[in-house]
Amino acid sequence: MFEELVKEVMVRAEEISKAGRVFAVLDVEAALALLAQEKNYIRPVIDNSLAFVIKKGRHPVVEDALTEARETAFVANDCEMDEEKSRLWLITGPNMAGKSTFLRQNALIAIMAQMGSFVPAEFAKIGVVDKIFSRVGASDDLARGRSTFMVEMVETAAILNRSTERSFVILDEIGRGTATFDGLAIAWAVAESLHEKNKCRALFATHYHELTVLAERLSRLSLHTMKTKEWQDNVVFLHEVGDGCADRSYGIHVAKLAGLPAPVIKRAKKVLEELETKNNQAEKLAGDLPLFAAFEQEMKAEEEYVKEESSVQKAVREINPDALSPREALDIIYQLVQMVKDET
Repeated sequence: MFEELVKEVMVRAEEISKAGRVFAVLDVEAALALLAQEKNYIRPVIDNSLAFVIKKGRHPVVEDALTEARETAFVANDCEMDEEKSRLWLITGPNMAGKSTFLRQNALIAIMAQMGSFVPAEFAKIGVVDKIFSRVGASDDLARGRSTFMVEMVETAAILNRSTERSFVILDEIGRGTATFDGLAIAWAVAESLHEKNKCRALFATHYHELTVLAERLSRLSLHTMKTKEWQDNVVFLHEVGDGCADRSYGIHVAKLAGLPAPVIKRAKKVLEELETKNNQAEKLAGDLPLFAAFEQEMKAEEEYVKEESSVQKAVREINPDALSPREALDIIYQLVQMVKDET
C-alpha cells in the first residue's frame, strides 16, 4: 500500500507542489489578516516618494510581551520624516527610556508594510525602501579576531558604503566601544556623512549630547529625545518621543536601579560633577570644523594629487620584463634607484 502511495505521489508531484505553494500563500495571508484584525493594525500607504510618516506606531513584539505580562500599555509614538527638513533624526535620552525600541519598531513597520502586511500604527505612509540597515546591540566575533568595537565599525562601514537615499537606517550608539573622544569623533563624522553623502532616512540614537550642535549646521537633521520625569531623586521613563534634546543621560540613575552599591553611586555623582564643570567645547568645535562636503572636496583634491604618476612609475610602466637580458635588468634597477633618490 505504501509503494502504491509513493507511485501515485510521484505521478502527481507537480500538482501537489503547486497546491503546497498555494496553501502556503493562503496561510501567510490569512495569518496576517487575523493578526491585523486582532491587534488593530492598519493598511499602510506605499508610494514612490521619500516620505516616512508613522502616526502612533507600536513595536509588534514588545506590545505583545507587555499584554501577555499584563503590564502597562505600550506607549505609541510618531515618526515623521520630511524629505527636506528632517531626513536624519538624532535621538538622545537615557538608557531604558525606549530609544532602541523606537528605532526597531520603525524598521519593523517598514518591513511589514513592504511584505504586504498591515502595520501596528494609526497611520503609515512610506516611500519605497530599497534596503534596511541596522547597527544595534553589542556583539563580538572573536573566532575571526573581531572585537565588539570592530564588529560595530564593520557594520557601520557597510551602512556608509551601501545605503542610498531610498534606504532606511537605524543606528544605536555609534562609537561607544572606544575612548570617549575617539567615539565622539567617529559618531560626528558618521552623522555628517549620512546627511551629506548617503542622504538616507535614518534614526541615529546617541549618548553623545555634543552631537546636537550639528542641528545648527545640517539642514535636514532634527533633534528628538525620550521624555523623562524626575521625582524624589529618581527618574521616571515616560517612553515618549518628543522634540529637542536631553540635557543628560541619567546613567547614574540607571546604575542605581541596577543595584550598584550606594558608595559607588555617591562617588560617581561626585566625579560627574567635577567633569561637568569643565567647559563644553562642542559648540566651538562645530564652528571651527569645515562642513563634511567641504572636507570631502579636500579629500578628493588630495586623492587627485596622489594619483599623478611619478617619473619612476612612468619608467616602470614602459619596461617589458620578458625582453630584458639579466644585464639590462640590472642596469634598469640602478636607474630606478637613482630616480627615486633624485625625487626625494
